[in-house]
Amino acid sequence: MKDERPTRDELLKTPIKMIDLSKKITIGDLLDQFSGTSFQARRLSQCVDIYRKMTDEDGSHTVFMGLAGSAIAAGLRNVITDLIRVGLVDVIATTGAVVYQDYYQAMGYHHYRGNVDSDDVLLHEYMIDRIHDTYVDEEKFRETDVSIGKLMESLGSGRYSTRELMAILGERCTKDRGSILGAAFEEGVPIYCPAIADSSIGIGLATSYKRQRDEGAKDEDIFILDTIRDNYEMAQIMHSSKATGAVYLGGGVPKNYINDAVVMADMLYGDQDGHEYAFQITMDRPEWGGLSGSTLGEAQSWGKIDPGATHQMVNVELSVSLPLIAGALLEGRAWKKRNAPSLTWGGDKLDHGQ
Repeated sequence: MKDERPTRDELLKTPIKMIDLSKKITIGDLLDQFSGTSFQARRLSQCVDIYRKMTDEDGSHTVFMGLAGSAIAAGLRNVITDLIRVGLVDVIATTGAVVYQDYYQAMGYHHYRGNVDSDDVLLHEYMIDRIHDTYVDEEKFRETDVSIGKLMESLGSGRYSTRELMAILGERCTKDRGSILGAAFEEGVPIYCPAIADSSIGIGLATSYKRQRDEGAKDEDIFILDTIRDNYEMAQIMHSSKATGAVYLGGGVPKNYINDAVVMADMLYGDQDGHEYAFQITMDRPEWGGLSGSTLGEAQSWGKIDPGATHQMVNVELSVSLPLIAGALLEGRAWKKRNAPSLTWGGDKLDHGQ
């Protein structure tokens, strides 16, 4: 049999390029230089390249963004909002914590610089919550919880997907130009929150539920979130898309949900292809068998990532890596908006996809 192994010369044909900071460079220039280096720098550059390809100007790919972790506390709120406003995100799946903290800030409240060596017992006494080296005001959190619950009560009864709930909250955030919820509402980007009960939004809705139950309300009188409608809607988005790409910021439920959207569409409609482009920023590892660290290659065994997909994972903490990736993409665009897919809804039916 013919020896198909690469030759020694073929393996040693591409030298590593040294990063040159002797001239004034942009973020994009730096990320382009990363492509000739090694380790996570090269992977970071490859993520930029993948993002550029999946957001081609003709809008042939529907871009899903999975958003997990403490992105707001990390100071990434405006970065994500900018990506939404120029059409580089078409659908978002996120944790309740991210959208809750965005709403909390849109209400005029803040995250504060803290200390990892804080006296946490004292912080609890002062009703200050700690997210590593960041503080939040528990008193204002509770006010926000209650306000969300009362807002839902004001809508009366009915069944809502989390997309509909996020749009209701987003409409109230549009005066804050930095709001993720507000930008998504204005740009028509649906936000899904599949594990919403595990968040302060869920707590706020629970206080409302108890209050209504105590007053004698029956099931048909209460605002109900129906996350199975989310699945139905996500399957329609996948099915109607010419092709799809995925950006995973962190892991957890949002990553799995965007992957499962492929399976949902295949089960409901058949012949669903996996995501053609994908990259993930994560600090987790695959050895433990958990979803957050599992490789995108592993997802190919499930059919969630297309067999011929271009994909990459980079192990750099999100507060460092996302501004670099987003900065490289946004430079030179002159804020020209991509011709993104249009998603309009009639109830839980997708009226128009691509």
